[in-house]
Amino acid sequence: MSDRISFIELGARQRAKALLDKGSFRELLDPYEQITSPWLEPQGIVPQADDGMIVAKGTLDGKSTVVVAIEGAFQGGSMGEVSGAKMAAALELAANDWRQGVQTQAVLLLETGGVRLQEANLGLAAIADIHAAIVDLQRYTPVIGIVAGTVGCFGGMSIAAALCSRLIVTREARLGLNGPQVIEQEAGIEEYDSRDRPFIWSMTGGEVRYQAGFVDALVSDSLVDVKQTTLDFLRQGVPARLRTDDYRYYLNKLNQFDTRQQVDKQRILALFTREDRS
Repeated sequence: MSDRISFIELGARQRAKALLDKGSFRELLDPYEQITSPWLEPQGIVPQADDGMIVAKGTLDGKSTVVVAIEGAFQGGSMGEVSGAKMAAALELAANDWRQGVQTQAVLLLETGGVRLQEANLGLAAIADIHAAIVDLQRYTPVIGIVAGTVGCFGGMSIAAALCSRLIVTREARLGLNGPQVIEQEAGIEEYDSRDRPFIWSMTGGEVRYQAGFVDALVSDSLVDVKQTTLDFLRQGVPARLRTDDYRYYLNKLNQFDTRQQVDKQRILALFTREDRS
């Protein structure tokens, strides 16, 4: 496998297939099943046959694995009733596999702006189901999240990313609770200029998120690097301690921050970088 293959340039289905062992890829509820969102067409939006969610079953490192990949090119990777249900059900079935003695690994490819506004509460409910399913499954196996680019991971799905046992990003990735345009709309351009790309990446880009300890690995845009890091984390097994176990630490840090100040990369790193982190 060439280390020059860009992971970012692959579509969601290609990413899932490339991560799984050669010849083991099998898609569940593929486009031929025609399971589409019933809510988009009445609003003048052309639906997609897989609703922008790819669920693939196969093997990785010779072990049963489910890879769930969000297609960022469809509606910005937004989560609706159908796409959200596909991801949640895949994770729930993986947890049931473990309870029945079948060890099924899980990898989530997260390129999403969060909930699909056209499906609002239905999408939010689906995202809540995804959160619960991640928490359930990670008792048995590491749930590996990957945010590569170019969409990033925002909204309720950024919470899903934070819940993952291990999170992998590239420098091109972005991770944040609210997207730049949402913050600018609500707080004003003086607070957050969504057109200032260097500023945006200095706040939510993969590199600063790694330096601040919000993700576990920063890798190059290489299929080889992404796959090898995923394998390494899966082989390490369930972490003894998850980032979510440190919620008191993070709440204390947030309470220390003076919101009257304009936040920047230096303040983020000063606030969150741990002394024991290289």
